[in-house]
Amino acid sequence: MLMRKILPFLLTLFFLKICCHAQSPELTSIRKSLTHTKDSSRYVDALNRLAMLLYEKNIDSTFYYTKQAREIAERQHYDKGKADALNNLGVFFDIKGNLQLALRYYDGAYSAYTRLNDTVNRVQTLMNIAMVYNEIGKDQRAIQQFNAALDVGEKLSRDSIMSLVIYNYLLEYPARFSRDSMSYYIGKARRIAASYKDDRTLVAIGQLTADDLIAHGRREQGLALLDQTIATAISKKLYYVSMDMLADMGDQLALPDPSRAAGYYQQGLAISGKNGYMFYSQLMSRKLFDFYTARHDSLRAATYSSQLVRLHDEQEKLNNISGVDYLDYALKDQQLTSLEARSRYQTALLILVVIACILAIAVISVIRYNLKRTKQLNNQIISQNIQMKKNLDALEQSQADNTRMMKIAAHDLRNPIGGIYSIAGLLLDEPGRSDNDKMMLELIKTSAGNSLELVSDLLQVQFKTEALKKEAVDIDEMLNYCVSLLRNKAEAKGQQISLQTHPFTLSVSREKLWRVISNLITNAIKFSPSGAVIDVKMEHDAEGVRISVKDHGIGIPPEMKDKIFDMFTEAKRSGTAGEQSFGLGLAISKQIVEAHGGRIWFESRQGKGTTFFIDLPIELSE
Repeated sequence: MLMRKILPFLLTLFFLKICCHAQSPELTSIRKSLTHTKDSSRYVDALNRLAMLLYEKNIDSTFYYTKQAREIAERQHYDKGKADALNNLGVFFDIKGNLQLALRYYDGAYSAYTRLNDTVNRVQTLMNIAMVYNEIGKDQRAIQQFNAALDVGEKLSRDSIMSLVIYNYLLEYPARFSRDSMSYYIGKARRIAASYKDDRTLVAIGQLTADDLIAHGRREQGLALLDQTIATAISKKLYYVSMDMLADMGDQLALPDPSRAAGYYQQGLAISGKNGYMFYSQLMSRKLFDFYTARHDSLRAATYSSQLVRLHDEQEKLNNISGVDYLDYALKDQQLTSLEARSRYQTALLILVVIACILAIAVISVIRYNLKRTKQLNNQIISQNIQMKKNLDALEQSQADNTRMMKIAAHDLRNPIGGIYSIAGLLLDEPGRSDNDKMMLELIKTSAGNSLELVSDLLQVQFKTEALKKEAVDIDEMLNYCVSLLRNKAEAKGQQISLQTHPFTLSVSREKLWRVISNLITNAIKFSPSGAVIDVKMEHDAEGVRISVKDHGIGIPPEMKDKIFDMFTEAKRSGTAGEQSFGLGLAISKQIVEAHGGRIWFESRQGKGTTFFIDLPIELSE
C-alpha cells in the first residue's frame, strides 16, 4: 500500500519532465548556465529547476538549491520564484516523510499560484495536497482536493496535467467510481497522456487498467497486462514506475504462485539496488523477508533480514552525515513567518494608533473650536434673549395699552351708537313716514346695530383666564335661554332651531359661555339658507360636556379652515341674507373656551353645512 502512495508523487515529478536517463545532460547544462546568468529571475528559475532534478540523486541537494532560490526570490520580490520554491519544499518534506510540513508548504505554494493566476500549478498543488491527506488518512479532505483539482483543471486550455490528476484519483479511491466511470476516466487519462506523448503516465495507466481487470473478475487478462506493462516500463528505463508494478505483481501472485511472486520481488530488489533507490530496496527486502517468514524458510528470511538491517544502517548513516538540519529550517521558517505576521500586525497597529492620534487631535480641535463658537453663540443668544425680553415686555405693554385704549373707545362709542339705534327705531315706529324715509331709517338702524355688535366684540378682546368669574351654571337652562333669544332671529329667515339637552350643572362663567353659544348659533343663522334647521345638542360623560351647533348652510371652504379662529382674520364672508361679519366672534369664542380648559373645533363640508363642537372638562368645575 505504501508503494501505491509513493508512485503518484513520483509521477508528479515526472510530469515536470524530469527523466532519469536525461538528467545528467540537463544538470550539466543548468550548472554551466548559473555562472553567466545575470538576470535574477532566470537565476532563481534555474536554481528551482536544479533542485527538482536532483531529488533522485541527493534529496539534501534539492533542499540546498531550493533554499538558495527562495532567499534570492524573497530579496528580489520575485513571486513566481517564491511559489516554485515553496512547492519544492513541499516535495522535499514529502520525500523525507514529514507530511505535516509538506502540507504546509504545498498549501503556501497553492496560495501563491492562485495570486499569480497560474492555473496549471494550482491543479498540481491541489493534487499534491490531496495525496498528502490520503497518506495521513484524511480521506474526506483528500477527496475534496481531488474534486477541486478536477474542477479547476476543466478550465485549462492545455490540460496535460489532467491525465495525472485522473490517474492518481482512480488509483487512490477506485471504490468511488462505478465500472463504467472507471473505464471512462481511464480512457480520458490515456487520451490526454497520448496527446502530450507522456510515456510515464501511459505506462502507469496500463497498471491501473490491469488492476481494474483483476478487480472485476478478469484476473488472467489483468495479470498478463500487468506483466506486459512491467516489461514496457523496464524497456523504457522507467525504473521508478516499474518498482510499484513489480511489487503489485508479487502481491497478486503471493498466494497462487509463490515462486513467481518471489521472482518479481527479487527483480525489484535488483533494480532498486542498481539505481540506488534505497526506499524501494528496503521495501522489497521487507516483502521478501515477510514472504519467506510466512513460509517458514528461516535461512532465506534471515538473509533478507540482514539486508534490511544493512539498508537501515546505511539510511541512518546518510541522515547523520547530512549537512542539512531541515527541521530546524522549517522551525525557523515558521518563526520567521510568525515574526513577519507579528511585524505586519504591529505595523498595522502603529498605523491605526497614528490615525487614531490624528483623529483625536482633529476631534479635539473641532471640539475646541465648537466650544469657542458655542460660547460666542451662547453670548449672542443671551444678548438676544435679553433684547427679546425687553421687546416682548414693550410689546405686551403696548398691547395692553392698545387694548385699554380700544376698550375705552369702544365703551365711549357704545352710548351714542346705542342712542342712534334707539332713535332710529322710534322714528320708524311713528306713523305717516314715507317709504323713502323708512328705507333711510332702516339703514341707519341696521348700521347702528352692526356697530353695536362690533363694539361688543371689541370689549371682549384680550381677557385673562384668572379674570373669569365661575359659578355653578345649569347648561340646560343656559342653552334654552340662548335659543329662545335667537329663535325670533331664525324665524325671520324662515329657519328653525332644534334643541336637544338635559339638566347638567357645570362650573363656568355664565356670561362668557353664553356669549360663545350665542355667537355659534348666530353664525349658524347667518350662514344657513331660508328653511334650514339648526341643531343644538348637549351631551356629557364622565370626562366632560360636549355642546354642538350644526347648520346646513354654505360650509367653510378648505382655504379658510386654518384662519377662522384668528383674530382680525381675513376669512370673512357675508351671510346668506347679506349679513355683515367682522371676524372677531370665533377668535373670542376660542379664547373663552380655552380659558375654561376646553377645546373648540369644527367639521365642515362645503355646500353641506358645518358643525361646531365645544368640549368642557368636568374636573375644572370642581
